[in-house]
Amino acid sequence: MIVAAVAPSLIAAAGVTHARESLGIFDDWGSFRDDAAARCYAIAEARRGSGRNAYATVSFWPAARVRGQIFIHLPAPARADRAVMLVIGERRFQLSARGDSAWAQHARMDAAIVAAMRETPMMGIAATARDGRRMVAGWRLAGAATAIDAAAVGCAAR
Repeated sequence: MIVAAVAPSLIAAAGVTHARESLGIFDDWGSFRDDAAARCYAIAEARRGSGRNAYATVSFWPAARVRGQIFIHLPAPARADRAVMLVIGERRFQLSARGDSAWAQHARMDAAIVAAMRETPMMGIAATARDGRRMVAGWRLAGAATAIDAAAVGCAAR
């Protein structure tokens, strides 16, 4: 994918309202530093499924000592009584969810997800929307490891 075409959509997905510095674009993933929020993150838009407007991030918040925190913006609000499953290769992770947001249940799960992302070419989510329809979204993981590493380095000195 051409960098010029990817960067504007990644920045839009991140909801630019603060000064953000690009740390690089790596295949389908971009890496940014947000000085106003004192965080760095790797981000990608969903590439397949009903995941229009879905994106995944791996964030670093040095002041809060948070490293490699997973966040998924779902295509629509999820039903509270149904699981949001993240599938990476043969691994499955049941995420916590509220509305159109999903995240790992604890830091150990974040670390396991990031490790799985480094070993597999694709990841996807499956959930049920509040209106009962099935939601799926998928991400290519080409460039994800490099983008995650760039985000970690981008905030390492903070």
